[in-house]
Amino acid sequence: MALLLYSSLHPPTSPLNPKLNSLSTPLPNAVVTKRQLIINTTTSFSIIFGVQQNPVPQCLAQPSNPSKPSVLNIANTKAWFQFYGDGFAIRVPPEFEDIMEPEDFNAGASLYGDKAKPRPFAARFASTDGSEVLSVVIRPTNQLKITFLEAQDITDLGSIKDAAKIFVPGGATLYNARTIKIKEDEGFKTYYFYEFGRDEQHIAIMAAVNGGKAIIAGTTAPQSKWDDDGVKLRSAAISLTVL
Repeated sequence: MALLLYSSLHPPTSPLNPKLNSLSTPLPNAVVTKRQLIINTTTSFSIIFGVQQNPVPQCLAQPSNPSKPSVLNIANTKAWFQFYGDGFAIRVPPEFEDIMEPEDFNAGASLYGDKAKPRPFAARFASTDGSEVLSVVIRPTNQLKITFLEAQDITDLGSIKDAAKIFVPGGATLYNARTIKIKEDEGFKTYYFYEFGRDEQHIAIMAAVNGGKAIIAGTTAPQSKWDDDGVKLRSAAISLTVL
């Protein structure tokens, strides 16, 4: 499951380029368009968030153990545009563009009794060059962990260490894992935050559960870009608020 979630987070893959690394293969006229780059970035994000109709087996591989937790540097995002989605809100970094496609909005609707196809993304934004992506996906918790009870809090999926098997793909280098509690009117809401690297991509995930649904925000960028924009991207993921 973690591997499927991983593919949702990171840049979308075009049909001709199933892996981000395949961008190194020359395209016609040696031109990589912004749309192609966004497609490759979003594909990895789709793997992480399990963009498919049927529940998938949980990944048995364990992520690499993180070293001593580092300071979590974040920026003040109050001046950023706040996007409101279905049961969540998130801050969007300046100059990021909405890259949701018409089919993303049409997914979830059924015709003539056909089974509705789940929407791959609840929100999706990208930098002007398409190399940095912010995405939000919503999944039933019983697709992430088999249980007879409806999860009401992310702790119902296990401890932050146990839930890493769901959110962090095997073979990834885990840089940070934090439990974050946000004060609400009726108490505190628990979120799990993970930051890791895989396949030369750097990814940050913020996840929470509400009413049997997992709401997961993630940002991704090439490691070379994260060195400069990591604080901004990490802050965007952490700005997720469950409504």
